[in-house]
Amino acid sequence: MKRENVNAKNAPQPRGGYSQAVRLENFERLVFVSGQVPLNSDDELPDGFEAQARQVWLNIDAQLRAAGMSKADIVKVTTFLADRHHTMANREVRNEYLGPLAPAMTVVIAGIFDSGWLLEVEVIAAQ
Repeated sequence: MKRENVNAKNAPQPRGGYSQAVRLENFERLVFVSGQVPLNSDDELPDGFEAQARQVWLNIDAQLRAAGMSKADIVKVTTFLADRHHTMANREVRNEYLGPLAPAMTVVIAGIFDSGWLLEVEVIAAQ
């Protein structure tokens, strides 16, 4: 698969570890991971935003592995935050997980299904 991060020079440049667009060619598999919430496999909810964010990324990692993929295959991330005050902590935890990958990204401040969940994240991955 050929992957290219795209950041048009005549548009705002990305800030915070993402690309404005990701172009794919010759991919064989495309996987859509539903919004992952901060519950572990025992339905336990971690305390605090950073712990919840790390659990969400562990859940995403588990779904990707089950599909025969890894975080290196992520091309798009959509994050729903319950509170805009978690924006920086969200970026830090996401960047810990993704490293230099820089997929296309959207962050939405929204009401989330369960009031105890501080975020939900969905991804698209391709190989």
